[in-house]
Amino acid sequence: MTQLNQRVLAIPKSLIHDPFWSEYIRLVRKVVVPYQWEALNDRVPEAEPSHAITNFKIAAGEAQGEFYGMVFQDSDVAKWLEAVAYLLETQSDPDLEQIADEVIEIIAKAQQPDGYLNTYFTLKEPGNRWTNLAECHELYCAGHMIEAGVAYYQATGKRVLLDVVCRFADYIDTVFGNEPGQLQGYDGHQEIELALMKLYHATGEDKYLRLSSYFLEQRGAKPDFYEDQWEKRGKTTHFPQLTMTFDHAYSQAHLPVREQDTAEGHAVRLVYMCTAMADLAAETGDPGLLEACRKLWSNIVNKRMYITGGIGSMEHGESFTMDYDLPGDTAYAETCASIGLIFFAQRMLRISPDSKVADVMERALYNTVVSGMSQDGKKFFYVNPLEVYPAAHGKNRIYDHVKPERQGWFGCACCPPNIARLLASLGDYVYTMQDGTVYVQLYIGSELNTEVNGKLIKLEQHSKYTSDGEVNFRIRTEEALRFTLALRMPDWCDRVEVTVGGEWHEFKQGDQDGYIRLNRVWEPGEEINVVFSMPVLRMKAHPLVRQTFGKVALQRGPFVYCLEEADNGAELYQLKLPRNSTFEVKRDDRIHEGLNVIHVNGERWMAAENWQEHLYRSDSNWIMESTQLKFIPYFTWANRGLGEMSVWVEEALPI
Repeated sequence: MTQLNQRVLAIPKSLIHDPFWSEYIRLVRKVVVPYQWEALNDRVPEAEPSHAITNFKIAAGEAQGEFYGMVFQDSDVAKWLEAVAYLLETQSDPDLEQIADEVIEIIAKAQQPDGYLNTYFTLKEPGNRWTNLAECHELYCAGHMIEAGVAYYQATGKRVLLDVVCRFADYIDTVFGNEPGQLQGYDGHQEIELALMKLYHATGEDKYLRLSSYFLEQRGAKPDFYEDQWEKRGKTTHFPQLTMTFDHAYSQAHLPVREQDTAEGHAVRLVYMCTAMADLAAETGDPGLLEACRKLWSNIVNKRMYITGGIGSMEHGESFTMDYDLPGDTAYAETCASIGLIFFAQRMLRISPDSKVADVMERALYNTVVSGMSQDGKKFFYVNPLEVYPAAHGKNRIYDHVKPERQGWFGCACCPPNIARLLASLGDYVYTMQDGTVYVQLYIGSELNTEVNGKLIKLEQHSKYTSDGEVNFRIRTEEALRFTLALRMPDWCDRVEVTVGGEWHEFKQGDQDGYIRLNRVWEPGEEINVVFSMPVLRMKAHPLVRQTFGKVALQRGPFVYCLEEADNGAELYQLKLPRNSTFEVKRDDRIHEGLNVIHVNGERWMAAENWQEHLYRSDSNWIMESTQLKFIPYFTWANRGLGEMSVWVEEALPI
């Protein structure tokens, strides 16, 4: 196979020390992971029961009882373990490691003699393995456990869980394939594909790469695998409210992956699939697979993504709908989907540097993902709407999926552990490297120890990016060394000041791929000071987005802003933002320490007459009152009690 690029970008790990993100990582370590451990053990009274740890104990012969929970309940434990692994990789924690080791021993005992590992089918339907791949998430759960096994081995050097998942993957390799007696199919929820690529990278075993490729290439093949299994099992379904067997686009099985060019179906499934496709394309240099990735990426971010980096417009199927259909009040925008979009972006950046890809990664991270967790780390959003009217909730059923306040836990608890594992591994997303160039993809305070042109370097990044747009780099080397430091030019920035070697430079754009490349011989201890302009931007959506036509959203730096009832009163729909208003940016530590809010003169439009019992009338007029509007970063909403929220506001045109 022809190589696209013999030198794909490496993804080096960095250690986070950042005024914004370190607090979230501390919360993951001190609050989220311990809280989730309690939830997994059913020790949080206000949270829905999980039973996930108990399921493994029963399967391991260490407890009595029956399976309880969703068919994919095992995955919550796997994602928790993966988050623990990333935390242990950056900081020793003997007590946490001991808990994880004990869980891993239980998992190892739950594994069946042939290598199979799934508590639902071991305990509840032992004779029905692999009979309902469309709905029952067997390979999805396997994939998450594989990711946990790889992460824990890389963090601790301990092989117990890695050996478990290798045995499981080896068994899966005997079950699926084109040989007589094997299943020629794939899972209804993509995950195993990207996990097998991680297992391949960790072990160097080509069979895992081949198996990942097999699952991807099999998707969309005819005759349809899901329908064949449905016939063979007596036409039964696991989720009768969904038509997973026959709605092939729901799980991206409507076409072979190379022929798909629009984002269809369940949003998380799609971006997990794309992550694996991009990883495989980077490894093999397959041009057709890369082209499919680029088409799907383009459709997602140019026609089907919310301004917050959320994806998935519709509650039914947690799915995409069509181009430019982006309703704010009924948005699904699952937290997991934006996390998957970040995974996809990271793999695309491994293939080639592209600031626009990193811009999307930043947008999703600073808005939807971090919005998915409360500022105390104890409550979570599954769904991330862009407009909320709490009075309608519980009455208008189209809003049943939208929660105006973050929840303690969920029966389907995929998002909280997904947030934990992403934030715990955030150091993997800051930089990429290729051909003696260090690319800065995210401006997050961090320490990178790596090798450039055969020499060890330490790159220290000190960041006030989120508050002031200021970043400082210090290069630690034993001797003078030539290499290139490539700084991403954010899409929201119109001017960058760079001071290096005592010389000041101004940039209004990056190179063709969006980076400011500083190629020089770096002296030990040399510093680079960077200042990004942070104008308040009046963002508009494409004119075909019906729901936002005539409206604007505010953005400053990486943050999208919103109006909240706590600052602006109720009936936010009555507010308008004049086109010629000027903005005042103020720090407000009450909203979030170190961050800014935006004040601006606005308008509130109301009825001039008392309408009493009238529902409609022809003799009324609207009146306008001037008012002061306050916009807060979107991710901070719903931390001050129940109230309305809106990202988009109608723009008032001059008369």
